[in-house]
Amino acid sequence: MFRRVLVANRGEIALRIVRSLRELGAESVVIHGREDRMSLPVRLADEGFFIPREDPLASYLDIEAIVSAAKEVGADAVHPGYGFLSENATFAQRLADEGITFIGPSPESLRLLGDKIAAREAMSNAGIPIAKGTNEPIRDSKLAIEVASDIGFPVMIKAASGGGGIGMQIVNEESAFETSLRQCQERAESAFGDSRVFIEKFVSSAEHIEFQVVGDGSKAIHLGERFCSIQRRHQKILEEGPWISQAEREDIGARVVAGAEAIGYRGLATFEFLRNSDGEFYFMEVNPRVQVEHTVTEMLTGIDLVSLGIIISSGADLPITQEEVTLDGHAIQVRINAENPVTLQPSPGKLWECHWPGGPGVRVDSHGFSGYDMPEAFDSLLAKIVSWAPNRSQAIARLDSALEETILIGVDTLIPLHRAILQESDFIERKITTDYLDNHADLLVGGG
Repeated sequence: MFRRVLVANRGEIALRIVRSLRELGAESVVIHGREDRMSLPVRLADEGFFIPREDPLASYLDIEAIVSAAKEVGADAVHPGYGFLSENATFAQRLADEGITFIGPSPESLRLLGDKIAAREAMSNAGIPIAKGTNEPIRDSKLAIEVASDIGFPVMIKAASGGGGIGMQIVNEESAFETSLRQCQERAESAFGDSRVFIEKFVSSAEHIEFQVVGDGSKAIHLGERFCSIQRRHQKILEEGPWISQAEREDIGARVVAGAEAIGYRGLATFEFLRNSDGEFYFMEVNPRVQVEHTVTEMLTGIDLVSLGIIISSGADLPITQEEVTLDGHAIQVRINAENPVTLQPSPGKLWECHWPGGPGVRVDSHGFSGYDMPEAFDSLLAKIVSWAPNRSQAIARLDSALEETILIGVDTLIPLHRAILQESDFIERKITTDYLDNHADLLVGGG
């Protein structure tokens, strides 16, 4: 096991990593900028390391400064969490050059999976179903229109690099294609420094289902699926599991394991899919890191995913087999973002009062506390509240009760929206697709 680990992140995930490191007997050092100097992760770690920058984000994005910090504190590993540099192959390579372990996949895996065109081909070769689309970057607009027409509208234009909604655009008809292509290329260049885009058949009215995978560089296993279809701006706000049948789980599970083993994947990974109305799965991407919603899988399996990722990165083989993985009960997570529940705009500020819920089957992962001043420069995620119960209906009731118990004074949050969702009939009846919020706009104006 590592002796000392630098945590190159902030917020709830930094605190979650500190907890695992403490249990594993490793020391933790958390980097921070000016805004986070009094944050819980910094206060509860063995040590904090200040990286002063005028731009708050730069403290967590300056590769050379973080590598220097790791060397200065004597860290033998760096945990990137999610976001920031967690999928940056250059960062992973720089650490490797210094003899410091990157807790995550190899630089080679990060490069492959960071290129969505290459990843799409690799996963297809491993037997994972992909949507009809292009296997090369699209540059010529006239040729692109021909290809899109052949695929059939609507299509999705996707950036080859990066992720999130900024790199995707739906085009419903040929007349809008050329303008959309140019806009997508410009946004991709601006956001990711890579203007390459490709075209893929848009799977409408789809369910977003992801599989949790872990590999040791040789063997891999999956830990079941999570359902993540309730989203705003292509970002998830509610996740739950399990969702699919045992037969589907065994089929897709075997395919994602084969995909991970085909590229010699080491660490935690999430294989993301869309499932259409006919029940057909289509590969989207692989997120080569711990996910925000890893908590759902931990509640269902009883397996500490964060610790497992650290253990594997230390050089250990997978300590569990596929046969030892079982899913028990039902778990639902809601993201408590500091956002207006109607406009979905960020609402940073000071938490004058903060009380988190408790009781059987309730888990809270948060860096928030009474008096915490939430910076406006960072992501709006304040907490994750997770419920577990023997079945879905009980998990819903337990989560709603936990949200009612939560007291957060000083910032707006998504709690009113989440409570409205939990009581909405389509949600209760599992009639949920990625356009759920678009189809239930009344939920965003305080309706039920």
